[in-house]
Amino acid sequence: MMTPQVLTIAGSDSGGGAGIQADLKTFQMRGAFGTSVITAVTAQNTLGVHDIHMISLDNVAKQIAAIGEDFHIGAYKIGMLGTAEMIECVAHSVRQYDFGALVLDPVAFAKGGAALLQNSAISALKRELLPMANVLTPNLPETAMLTGIHVHNQDDAAQAAAILHDLGVDTVVIKGGHLDDSRSAICRDFVFTRDEHFVLDSPRFDTPHTHGTGCTFSACVAAELTKGQDVFSAIRLAKQCISSAIGQPIGVGHGHGAVNHWALAQDDFSGSLKE
Repeated sequence: MMTPQVLTIAGSDSGGGAGIQADLKTFQMRGAFGTSVITAVTAQNTLGVHDIHMISLDNVAKQIAAIGEDFHIGAYKIGMLGTAEMIECVAHSVRQYDFGALVLDPVAFAKGGAALLQNSAISALKRELLPMANVLTPNLPETAMLTGIHVHNQDDAAQAAAILHDLGVDTVVIKGGHLDDSRSAICRDFVFTRDEHFVLDSPRFDTPHTHGTGCTFSACVAAELTKGQDVFSAIRLAKQCISSAIGQPIGVGHGHGAVNHWALAQDDFSGSLKE
């Protein structure tokens, strides 16, 4: 039997909490063999992003080709791309191979607020990658960036999702961790397919250790898809996983610490998940 194989195309986080490092940890803990294409190297820790070095477009294209020529990728996720040129390079390169379902995490900002996507790249993201996305996982600032809609409730989320569907996305997961009612005990995500929608609630934890939340969530969705889960089951399980990873914090760094990737291997997740 062939081992499930999954690919991440993203930036490197030297602090180990987000990006390529978070994705590979997630893949491993969820039982999928992870491969990677690095688009950028960041000098980063829990206190912030101190430097970004973009990898050459030629090398990124060759990394993608190396994966495509040897591995059987059942699903893949794309995270930090940074520039319009990188977006165009990645989009062109992945079209040459059958990598399965695409989970697109439109990474625009680091946890501390540093910009990870140039303004000039937003139109390229909409044009090149949104039409390819089977699952799109924006947080609220990224949703506003892509649609112009600031989500405060489910009606706002539905309007934003409709715009994203029109841009070609199949399933939209709007992550509500930044909602105005952040003092609520509930963290709410909005899931929209073209035909139906769901609300997923989980406990909200009072912790600064949330670095890598978005990367880990999208990587978990990709891992479950490559193992044969349907889209909604993958999203629901990823929500359970990230709730467990946040709810069982580990102590690393002096700022926004990483989520607990060890928690992703558990079969029984802490906290309740309501639909």
